[in-house]
Amino acid sequence: MQIQSIVFSSFFWGYIILQIPSGELASRYGGTILVTISIAVNSVVSLLIPFGAHYGGWKALCVLRGIQGLSQGCLYPTMHHLIGKWVPLEEKARLGTFIYGGTLLGTGIQLVASGYIAAYWGWPAIFYINGSLAAIWVMFYFFLGADSPQKSKHITREERLYIQTSLGHLNGQKILKTPWKKLALSRPFISLIVMHSGHNWGFWTLMTEIPSYMNLILEVDIKANGTLSALPYFVMYILSIPCGIISDYGLKKNWFSINTCRKVSNSIGEFGPALALIALCHSPPGNVTQAVGLLTVVVGLNAGHLSGFMYDIKQWALVFYVTSCIYIVSNIIFIIFGTSARQPWNEPEETETNPDKIEEQ
Repeated sequence: MQIQSIVFSSFFWGYIILQIPSGELASRYGGTILVTISIAVNSVVSLLIPFGAHYGGWKALCVLRGIQGLSQGCLYPTMHHLIGKWVPLEEKARLGTFIYGGTLLGTGIQLVASGYIAAYWGWPAIFYINGSLAAIWVMFYFFLGADSPQKSKHITREERLYIQTSLGHLNGQKILKTPWKKLALSRPFISLIVMHSGHNWGFWTLMTEIPSYMNLILEVDIKANGTLSALPYFVMYILSIPCGIISDYGLKKNWFSINTCRKVSNSIGEFGPALALIALCHSPPGNVTQAVGLLTVVVGLNAGHLSGFMYDIKQWALVFYVTSCIYIVSNIIFIIFGTSARQPWNEPEETETNPDKIEEQ
């Protein structure tokens, strides 16, 4: 099982490396090229994985998964950059939710499809199909994608003007130096890192281990396993859309401040899954309906990989308890120290700022 844990974690060895550099590269060279390279590399590696696993064993598989992680490390920083260029401020919550919700929808579809593909054509077919679909996506994005509205040939002049006016990009946008020292000493920024790390711990824990839990503890066959494992992600995707719309509408109507909105929403997304995971630890063994129901409640996840993996039910309880604690502690830190107020270091040094007038974002 130690080898299996190493294989599971190999993706993340590469994933963490390019997180910060990718943001800098996207701001200098544009997000389109990074996204295209990332998906193209993943397409090629996905097609090579069955051959690598057959001829090189688990070590070759780890190398290939590490390469996939390395290239996918560009995606989220680049998506943040592209959203900052394309999404009007008034529509950020709902459009941002719609964009990032694609991760959940894709995960759900992948889990469902993989169960059936593996059952009928074998596990290598999963990687052949994924690699082929990624290659098709790259071709479409190469012709349709653009770094910004200014560079796009597929939107109207009115649409371009609306986006630029909303974002204040009518006269272009300067590339400013990143205030690394001030960022490192900023309590709101540090609390956001802690929060995001705890959230990622939960999401990836569940994403990588739900299929194993379904198989080993609930004894669900591979086809049903994929469908049941996907259910939480479909529910999360469905719920994310009205949540984004409600947030935008509530802020527009001044029902609550942005700070309150972010912290309440985040608390629901972290404390809720934490409590559901604790309940799952006390779920009767073999009760598939109850277990799947609780896992579906744990839809606010995002998590790092597990370093260990056990068959015993008590060891699974330990995994779920640890994940619950990380959810709770990271969110408490965010509630205490986090803020949606624009920080002084966000303003360029050459412009004058009024320290008494910090706006909420």
